[in-house]
Amino acid sequence: MFRVARQYRLKFKVIGILTILIIILSVITWFPGFIEYFYSQGLYLFICHILHPVFNIFPFSIGDVFYVGLIIYCICALVRIIRYLFKKRWQQLAQLLLGLVIVVQVIYAAFYLFWGLNYFRPSAAERLNLQDTSYTLTDVKAVAQMLIDSMNASKAALKSVDTLQSNREIYNTAASAVADMSGRSKNFPAIHPGVKSSLLSWLLNYLETSGYYDPFTSEAQINYQMPVFLKPFVACHEMSHQMGFGAEDEADFAGYVTGISSRDRFLRYSAYFEGTAEFMHAIYRRDTVMFKELKTHISKPVLADFKKERLYWKSFEGKAGSLSGIFYDHFLKANNQPHGIKTYNRMIRLCMAWYRKKDRRL
Repeated sequence: MFRVARQYRLKFKVIGILTILIIILSVITWFPGFIEYFYSQGLYLFICHILHPVFNIFPFSIGDVFYVGLIIYCICALVRIIRYLFKKRWQQLAQLLLGLVIVVQVIYAAFYLFWGLNYFRPSAAERLNLQDTSYTLTDVKAVAQMLIDSMNASKAALKSVDTLQSNREIYNTAASAVADMSGRSKNFPAIHPGVKSSLLSWLLNYLETSGYYDPFTSEAQINYQMPVFLKPFVACHEMSHQMGFGAEDEADFAGYVTGISSRDRFLRYSAYFEGTAEFMHAIYRRDTVMFKELKTHISKPVLADFKKERLYWKSFEGKAGSLSGIFYDHFLKANNQPHGIKTYNRMIRLCMAWYRKKDRRL
């Protein structure tokens, strides 16, 4: 009896300590400047120095193994809960439920301590001085035309050997590009960058996801089954999360700039392909006539890639993708991205400000 009471007291103490930690983390999110100086440019970089070299040793995703283990744990816990309810073992049920509360609290706290606080740092627009949003639709069209021309030229410059690269070759090229970008700018702090194929790529297909970043192991994951020309950019996008770019539009922008700055033909094409897709999507929502006119400038080989991408994801459309989209939309809104999934399409705001700085004629 004393032993059971002691176990209860211990678990309540742990829950209390974790509750205080979670409250502190929640309060910290109100102070972006504090997060930037002490976390994003301090503690987080220290965490990267520890985690990246360790998990880069493994050729497979430790994060995927963790999630599979977590799912198995949850299923086993559910079975035990049902069994305890039927057998009216209230003490065992209480102990199990308290344990589950602790697990949830640890996961929550670890998420924000290991990476999640980056969601609440000052925006990339502020950090990179890209806050000029005084552009018109005509300006957007001018940049879109530049991107189309660059995309067409990049596609024409590709050789058959470029598209026959192994996943490892593509990932290494992207990691080198990220490291080069880090060397050119302190705003892109890449520490032992790396990317891996996800063991759960078959599931990512049905969730209509091209990749994801694991905040617990700091691993960038790629859906290795998607069309090959998408992989180089997605690799840069996910490694941008490693660099502390939390918001999706910021990671898109960082991945885009990294890709087009690379000397690798295939990576440049992949980045221009994604950048053009984002601009065309934005134009389509505002002026379909302009969209159709710009589309006539896209070369046939590139149009074939757009069709290949569309048909690939269409083959996996279903309820799983819709449900995951709804969940992720709410997740982003809860983490300082009020536009939810639409945040992805807001990368053009950063791109426009970036191009305006480069070319004052826009």
